[in-house]
Amino acid sequence: MALPTAPPSYVEAMASKEHSFSAQQQPFQTQPSYAIPQSYAIPQNYPTQQPVNPSWAFVQPSPSTGYSSGYGPARFTTYSDPIGSESTDAYATNSWNSQQIRHAFVRKVYAILMTQLMVTFAIVAVFTFYGVFISTYLVLACCSSIRRRYPWNFILLAIFTLSMSYMAGMLTTHHNTKSVILCIGITALVCLAVSIFSFQTRFDFTSCHGLLFGLMMALFITGIVMAFTVPFGYLPWLQTFYAGLGAIAFTLFLAYDTQLLVGNKRYSLSPEEHVFAALCLYIDILYIFMFLLQLFGNRD
Repeated sequence: MALPTAPPSYVEAMASKEHSFSAQQQPFQTQPSYAIPQSYAIPQNYPTQQPVNPSWAFVQPSPSTGYSSGYGPARFTTYSDPIGSESTDAYATNSWNSQQIRHAFVRKVYAILMTQLMVTFAIVAVFTFYGVFISTYLVLACCSSIRRRYPWNFILLAIFTLSMSYMAGMLTTHHNTKSVILCIGITALVCLAVSIFSFQTRFDFTSCHGLLFGLMMALFITGIVMAFTVPFGYLPWLQTFYAGLGAIAFTLFLAYDTQLLVGNKRYSLSPEEHVFAALCLYIDILYIFMFLLQLFGNRD
């Protein structure tokens, strides 16, 4: 039989009550505090505002920047996108590292650039007419299939005539009207005399390739010497020699081309080369006029 015990005192009752309350609160104190996963934590170097980049610039994104959940492919911020409207993924970023895509990009840029330059130079050549003169002359002189094909042969011949006429007209603007009319008359008389002589003479100009080549080389070298002497001043005697040599050379070329046209000498032109024959005679006559204008013309 248990003996009755004395009731606890007030102090002991309060101490027992505090001990039971602390025991009830112990599970909550021993639980660890909730920690934010590192993948969701905001990095310290996270940009507070978007950097200013031009719209055409492609900024290579870095794996350390932008938002990443850690459970899927990395997503980059908007400023990494060259368009600037949507974020780019890792596949689009790695595609710029491909050599094939980069080479295709470079080819497209240079193709567009060459097209722009060709259009620009074509427009400049139209206004200066010298480029048109050279290009059409080379096509008509070197491409026999084109100068025999209608209507391309007449179209090119018309373009060549316009460009050459423009050059002759610009040259005549530097001389007075009397000198121009005088040189036109001299050119007409020289061409008429050479044509009659070429029809009637027994001398074969078509076999004088060496003489004509020597005259053209002398004319070419004299022109180069004149170009180098321009910074040192104008030399009248050299200009006179160059103009006289050019007039003589193209007078002989007129006789040569006339006999090629007639066809009763060693060499002759094919009957299908009517455009080429007209082109040769036109150049000879016009160059005779230009050289005579330099030789006898008075500048304004």
